[in-house]
Amino acid sequence: MASSDLSRIGLAGLAVMGQNLALNIAEKGFPISVYNRSSEKVDETVERAKVEGNLPVKGFHDPKDFVNSIQKPRVIILLVKAGLPVDKTIETLSAHMEEGDCIVDGGNEWYENTERRQEAAKQKGLLYLGMGVSGGEEGARHGPSLMPGGSFEAYKYIEDIVLKVAAQVDSGPCVTYIGKGGAGNFVKMVHNGIEYGDMQLIAEAYDVLKSVGKLSNEELHQAFDTWNKGELCSFLIEITADIFAIKDDKGDGHLVDKVLDKTGMKGTGKWTVQQAADLSVAAPTIAASLDSRFLSGLKEERVEASKVFKNVDVGTVPDLDKTKLIDDVRRALYASKICSYAQGMNLIRAKSMERGWDLKLGELARIWKGGCIIRAIFLDRIKKAYDRNPDLFNLLVDPEFAKEMIERQSAWRRVVTLAINAGVSVPGMSASLAYFDSYRRETLPANLVQAQRDYFGAHTYERIDMPGFFHTEWFKIAKQSKI
Repeated sequence: MASSDLSRIGLAGLAVMGQNLALNIAEKGFPISVYNRSSEKVDETVERAKVEGNLPVKGFHDPKDFVNSIQKPRVIILLVKAGLPVDKTIETLSAHMEEGDCIVDGGNEWYENTERRQEAAKQKGLLYLGMGVSGGEEGARHGPSLMPGGSFEAYKYIEDIVLKVAAQVDSGPCVTYIGKGGAGNFVKMVHNGIEYGDMQLIAEAYDVLKSVGKLSNEELHQAFDTWNKGELCSFLIEITADIFAIKDDKGDGHLVDKVLDKTGMKGTGKWTVQQAADLSVAAPTIAASLDSRFLSGLKEERVEASKVFKNVDVGTVPDLDKTKLIDDVRRALYASKICSYAQGMNLIRAKSMERGWDLKLGELARIWKGGCIIRAIFLDRIKKAYDRNPDLFNLLVDPEFAKEMIERQSAWRRVVTLAINAGVSVPGMSASLAYFDSYRRETLPANLVQAQRDYFGAHTYERIDMPGFFHTEWFKIAKQSKI
C-alpha cells in the first residue's frame, strides 16, 4: 500500500462507542482504519461513514491488513470490553506491529491492568496509553472528554488528533495529558464515582419532590428545567428534565414511571469506593450511591419487606409550600454535589501523592467542563478554586465554596429532616451533610473510639495536653472501682 493511501490512525472494537469515536476522528479530517472481531460491525461502520458525509473510514476484516493500513509509527485505539478481551485484542494486533508503534486503550479499565500492559508493551518496543473516554455515545461522536495517561511520547503521537476530537469549551479542548502509568484510567474511574454520586443525589431530589412534595411529572420537568438555567446547569440535570417530559409510547402516562427501579452498574463506582478505603479517604457520598444501587437490586426482597413494614408510622408531613420546597431541594442538591466532588478530588490527590503522578486538579476540572457525563457549569468554579490554591486540601474550605455551603446548610438540613420524618431515604444527601458536619467540627467523638481500642486491644492513644503515645490499664482500673 502506497504511503499516501495509509490511514493516520486505527481503531479496533466497533460497538457503538467505537463506531462513534472512529466517525468523530474521520470527521475531523484524520483518515482512519477500523477493525472488529466480527466483520458485520466493520461493514456497518463503513456504511455509516458513507451516509454521514463520505468520511475517510476504511474497514478491515483481517488484523494484519488492518495494522499494515496505518502509517508509521502506527497508533491503534482499542475500544473493547475491559479485562481479558483487551489482552486478547492486544495479542492479536501486536503480532503485526513494530517497535515504536502505539496502543491506546480507551475502555474503562482498572488502572493496574493498564500499567501491567504498559510494561508488557515496553518489552516488545511498543508504547502504551490508557485513555479514559467520557460522554457516552453522543460524546464519542461529537466531542468527548478524554483522559490519556501513560507514555508521554505516545501522547505526542495522538495530540493533534485528540485536541480536535475532544469537546471544545471556552478554555480549550477537553483533553490533557493526565500523567504517568495508569493515571488516565484512575482519573476516569473517579470521574465515574463522582457520576454515581451525582446521579444518586439527583434521584433523591426527585424522590423528595415526588413522594413528599407530591409534584407531578410536568412540575418535575419544570423544576429541573429551571434548575438547569442556574447554578445546577449540567448535562445530568438537563437529561433529567428531558426524562420527565417523555410520554410512554407503549401505554398511558410518562415513561419514567414504567422503568423498573433497579439500577445496573459496571464496576467503576465500586472500584472508586475500594480505592477510597485503601487510601483512607472519606467518600461517603459516593459510597452511599453504591449502596443504593445494591439495595435497588433487591427488588423482590423490597417488595416483601414493604408488606412486613406496611404499618410503620412515620408521622404526617405538614402542608408544604411547593415553591419553597423546590428551592430548598435545589440548595440541598447543590451543597451535596459539592461534597461529592470534594471527595472525588481528595481521592485523586491522595493517589497522585502515593504514586508520584503530580496530577493537576484544576486541569482535571477544566477537561470535565465539556463532553463528559458530569459536565457542569460549576466545574469552572472548581477549576478556579484550584487555580487560586493548587494545594487546597479540601474544596469545602475554598472561600467561595465555603460561603455557599454556609448559605445553603439551613435548607439542606430542612430537606434531610423532612425526608427522614416522611420515611423517604436520602442516603446521598444525608451522607454529604454528615461529611460536612464532621469535617467542620474541631472535636469529634473519636476520642471515645480510641479509648475503646486501647481498652480491649492496647492500641494506645495520644493526648490533647501532652505529646507521646499512652496506654492505660482501663480494665484493671474499672474492675477496682467496682469492688
